[in-house]
Amino acid sequence: MRNHNDHLFSAIVHAPFGAVGVRTEGALVRELVYLPPGFDEKPAESELAERVVRQLQAYFTDPDFRFDLPLAPAGTAFQRRVWDIISAIPRGSLLTYGQVARALQSAPRAVGQACGANWFPLVIPCHRVTAAGGLGGFAHSDDQAGFQLGVKRWLLAHEGAGVPR
Repeated sequence: MRNHNDHLFSAIVHAPFGAVGVRTEGALVRELVYLPPGFDEKPAESELAERVVRQLQAYFTDPDFRFDLPLAPAGTAFQRRVWDIISAIPRGSLLTYGQVARALQSAPRAVGQACGANWFPLVIPCHRVTAAGGLGGFAHSDDQAGFQLGVKRWLLAHEGAGVPR
């Protein structure tokens, strides 16, 4: 397996779509990263990293699980406003980039960029935001057959949302 970048992570946890890399710094979660299949699990280096791993595993078992993690401050004021709206989308529901943009009196492209800049996927569920005509992009990817969109499809199916094409 490949762990050439495992030094970047405080833990790596297996996920149904591959893995999730966990980065912590002190008492805060710094970042969560979707990793493709092939990464070995990495035991948690700290109590906080272990807490993140337990919560990720709980979510993969139960889509109704609610995360409770100390997140590091991140993003611009606009990105945080987008993330606040996204965080309020219930499991199994979707909003379009346009709907979020209208709520913020902004543009759908700006909302999409804020979604792609999300440091805490799953905790801030940007996968619940789609294009008006289909799945849209994910994590700055618009390759319909790519890994990132496969993750988005899995997450939406796991949560019982209709998966747009």
